[in-house]
Amino acid sequence: MDTTTRPAPIRPTQPKVGIVSLGCPKALVDSERIITRLRAEGYQIAPDYSGADLVLVNTCGFLDSARDESLEAIGEAIEANGKVIVTGCLGAEPDVIEKAHPKVLAITGPHQYEAVMDAVHTHLTPPHNPHLDLVPEAGLRLTPRHYAYLKISEGCNNRCSFCIIPKLRGDLVSRPIHHVLTEAEQLVKAGVKELLVISQDTSAYGLDVRYKPETWRGTEYETRFLDLAKGLGSLGVWTRMHYVYPYPHVDAVIPMMAEGLITPYLDIPFQHASANVLKAMKRPAKQDKVLERIQQWRRDVPELAIRSTFIVGFPGETEEDFEILLDFIREAKIDRAGCFQYENVAHADSRTLPDHVPDEVKEDRWHRFMQVQAEVSAARAKAQVGTVQDVIVDGADEEPGIMIARTKADAPDVDAVVYLDNATHLRPGDIVPAKITGADDYTFTRRLPERASAHQPSALRPGADPSASPSCGYRLRVSLARPVRAGRRDKVERVHIRTPG
Repeated sequence: MDTTTRPAPIRPTQPKVGIVSLGCPKALVDSERIITRLRAEGYQIAPDYSGADLVLVNTCGFLDSARDESLEAIGEAIEANGKVIVTGCLGAEPDVIEKAHPKVLAITGPHQYEAVMDAVHTHLTPPHNPHLDLVPEAGLRLTPRHYAYLKISEGCNNRCSFCIIPKLRGDLVSRPIHHVLTEAEQLVKAGVKELLVISQDTSAYGLDVRYKPETWRGTEYETRFLDLAKGLGSLGVWTRMHYVYPYPHVDAVIPMMAEGLITPYLDIPFQHASANVLKAMKRPAKQDKVLERIQQWRRDVPELAIRSTFIVGFPGETEEDFEILLDFIREAKIDRAGCFQYENVAHADSRTLPDHVPDEVKEDRWHRFMQVQAEVSAARAKAQVGTVQDVIVDGADEEPGIMIARTKADAPDVDAVVYLDNATHLRPGDIVPAKITGADDYTFTRRLPERASAHQPSALRPGADPSASPSCGYRLRVSLARPVRAGRRDKVERVHIRTPG
């Protein structure tokens, strides 16, 4: 690795940085913050390798397959451009990167924004121009204008045996709640209609600061999950909670979903249901209590959608353990599920566990899991026929005249999509009502009342009656005039976005 520390010479033209962002939405937020800093200092963001003076690769290192992809992306950037700085989760293992790619200019770990900027300054000094030091108050984002990820913390206090996130990102560090709520308010002012709350453990928010109170809009809010929901719920947009663990205090947020203040969607990474497997994973093992909690949530909020992720073939998983998992899927009625075959990740404690499951057994269980989840999703879909739901428009489909949208039960990139016919008068971020007129195993047929136009969702209007494995969920079709063919877009849990190229 080049260890030169002399600043690069001042350039007469505006320098350009290319960005390759790999991994989960939390890494995407890191990339957004880096881009915001770059633009604030006068750097341009290049759309491709050839137009960049330097390329920044934000890596993922959670799974071995993700590590391989990150190393491949670094090599591609070096070959195409030659000047590469590496950051992100894999950056926590600089020896791995340096061994594979000794030509990288600098390596930093995850969420080390200052170190990233120092490296950029060293190899690509920006010209001083005060007229360029301007960025939107809400910062620059890599998502469409109408939705944004809101990261509330870094790191994690859990020590799951299969996970290396604490080794990469450290222990839980919660952002001050007034900073989070101010950022959310700025995003809404900038046109955001949907906030996606993310962290490693959203329901543990504030534990590290002992729920320290702060003031926002003249009101005191404690740095905790409930007060965060209260503050976000006052902004009048869809607010989707991701990476929530089913702790008892989550119950207090459910009434806010019933009132329409928080989107009735919970992303809960259950991972398994067998007490034996959960113990080996070093995760809470009282699944009977979890099932009771889910059933109560559904009684309180019948439209609640639950997304989750699961691992099959974990070391020591027996056929009985796997059947317990399938029974849980059926009883809990999980709406959306991603399933992974266990991967023996480098540095994970689970590598040393006994009784590793053969690959062919993992494959068989994965297929069986997906089949059961497909049946559950289909039943959930058919139960919604005849209901009217709000959908948010994401943009135009490749097929002329078709717009893509989502329901409140569908997060972007990982869940189902809705196809709207004859809807070119709608724009991204528009929210319109749609009636479900039919469904089969993988299809909803929806029709919008007459010529629908954008409106504030009924649940949010004053006085109205009260979130690398395929996900399993039904396909959606909305028609402005008539039901037409169904479509489906498969998604993976790990979001992969590349700006250059």
